[in-house]
Amino acid sequence: MTDSLIMYTTSWCGYCVRLKHGLARAGVSFTEINIEQDDSAADRVMQVNGGNQTVPTLEFSDGSALTNPTVQQVQEKLAALV
Repeated sequence: MTDSLIMYTTSWCGYCVRLKHGLARAGVSFTEINIEQDDSAADRVMQVNGGNQTVPTLEFSDGSALTNPTVQQVQEKLAALV
C-alpha cells in the first residue's frame, strides 16, 4: 500500500513478529527500524508513547502513530491517508 509506513520494533518483541507477519500476509509494505540499534528511533518511539519504548509502534506518512495496532487498524489508517 505504501512504503512510507515505518514499524519500530525490537529483536525480542513477539507482538512485533506477529504484526510483521500479519502485514506481510495483507500485502502491506513497511520499513522496519529496530529501536535497540537506532537511538533516534528509540527517542521517536518514546515521544509518541509518553516516554515509553513501547513496540510495535507504527508511524504513518502524516506523522501520526499507532502502538501495537491490529492489521485491520493499520489498513484502515492507510486507507484514510489516501
